[in-house]
Amino acid sequence: MATKKATKKSSKAVSNEETIGYHKGSIAVLAKEREELSRILGIVEQLLQMHISALKELGVDLAKEVGALAGTAPLGQAQTPGKPKGKPPIEDVI
Repeated sequence: MATKKATKKSSKAVSNEETIGYHKGSIAVLAKEREELSRILGIVEQLLQMHISALKELGVDLAKEVGALAGTAPLGQAQTPGKPKGKPPIEDVI
């Protein structure tokens, strides 16, 4: 009877260790994904700035055009970063 208790206890410990390993592995993968996404965002931002500066050199007023199209504030002015409207934060979804 003592052996049954020992096997139950050890199998539960293995399951717990497997669960811990699973979560640690997930964190490692997601951290790498976040790094890659950050790198891609940096590249996109550089390309945007390059195109914006080229258009400014050609005399195009982007702030005026964007404000007319969207009916909002010009680029770089009074834009609040954060959550998109209508979408709940990820914490509320989970």
